[in-house]
Amino acid sequence: MKITNYHELTEEALKAGPGTIGVAWPDEHEVLLAIAEANEMGLARFLLVGDVSKIRAQAETHQIDLAGMTLIDEPDPQSAALRVMRLIAAGKAGIAMKGRVETRVFLHSALDKEIGLRTGRLLSHVAVFEIPNYPRLIFVSDAGVVILPTLEQKVEIVQNAVEVAHKIGIEKPKVAILGANEMVNPKLPVSLDAASLSKMADRGQIKGALVDGPLALDNAVSVEAARIKGIVSPVAGEADILITPDLESGNMLAKSITYFAGGTMIGVVVGAKAPLIVTSRSDGHRAKLMSIALSVLLAK
Repeated sequence: MKITNYHELTEEALKAGPGTIGVAWPDEHEVLLAIAEANEMGLARFLLVGDVSKIRAQAETHQIDLAGMTLIDEPDPQSAALRVMRLIAAGKAGIAMKGRVETRVFLHSALDKEIGLRTGRLLSHVAVFEIPNYPRLIFVSDAGVVILPTLEQKVEIVQNAVEVAHKIGIEKPKVAILGANEMVNPKLPVSLDAASLSKMADRGQIKGALVDGPLALDNAVSVEAARIKGIVSPVAGEADILITPDLESGNMLAKSITYFAGGTMIGVVVGAKAPLIVTSRSDGHRAKLMSIALSVLLAK
């Protein structure tokens, strides 16, 4: 089943779940609201790792029910993040979620050599957007982890995003490698990388997707724009996945979709032995809840 919206995502995650999620420093009310709702739905079970007194205080202040959850006292945020990763390594949890811990600390804990969550693959962030009046979910990567990816890293970023798309039922996702326009220009290294990725997919070095680029954003998502410009491509106008040149452009695109188009962003970091839920501090509890649902589906 191809999932086209968050409601369908939730339904499929409920069939796959419940997952067990370790949460690092969840003493923030939007995080706790999402956790409580997921717990009540039967979407996931939770191990809350942090300053237990602060967690309980936040829950009491906002009347959030923590019944059925396990609370583990780790008052230091870095220790809490490491404890969550150890729970995953020990098989006591299948997903890690960032609470009020800094993203840098959370991801470094996941990559700790002694804990063993590394797989040899690149960690990258995959954002999934539900946009009002848009007929399908749209993916953006990487907007959160790899600052200035090399061509080699872009191959892994594309493959990671493709595998997430497969998990939500898109059998052959269409991947647009974004640039300023659709022309390959030796003076624009981004366009050379895009052309290389497109050809690598043709030769089977990127699997399970149709890849084309460079494509400007309008050419990637608008059939009419692609038609006017005379672009003949199996991806143009119908992209499922948008691959941005670097983290800064990815972050700007993601926030533009959220604040100008009214989209809701959910996200997960993939490439480790377990999905890593890394949401923005400004995200509301629904975005965090849907990130939980996506991760439960991925963990299956």
